[in-house]
Amino acid sequence: MGFVKVASTNDLKPGEMKSVEVEQKEICLANVNGNFYAIGNKCTHAGCMLTDGKLDGPNVKCSCHFSVFNVQTGVVVKGPAAEPEPTYQIKLENGQILISL
Repeated sequence: MGFVKVASTNDLKPGEMKSVEVEQKEICLANVNGNFYAIGNKCTHAGCMLTDGKLDGPNVKCSCHFSVFNVQTGVVVKGPAAEPEPTYQIKLENGQILISL
């Protein structure tokens, strides 16, 4: 699959997240200091939506059991989650955010 438009760069200010769905996958878009990242939006611990949590710099804290994931890499920063989040490639084109699965 190629790149799919999911949002405008104006939709996310620095420090904000947005949930999008592409090909039945829930994805968390995050703006970290003007850089955009995309990871899975369902916590690998209990399936809660990461966009319901809090973004602090490059880390998102799940609101359910407080696992912390790095939105740049998908890596678990703090458990109880043990599995990383999938990451997705982003491309910016004419003010649009595109994701490749």
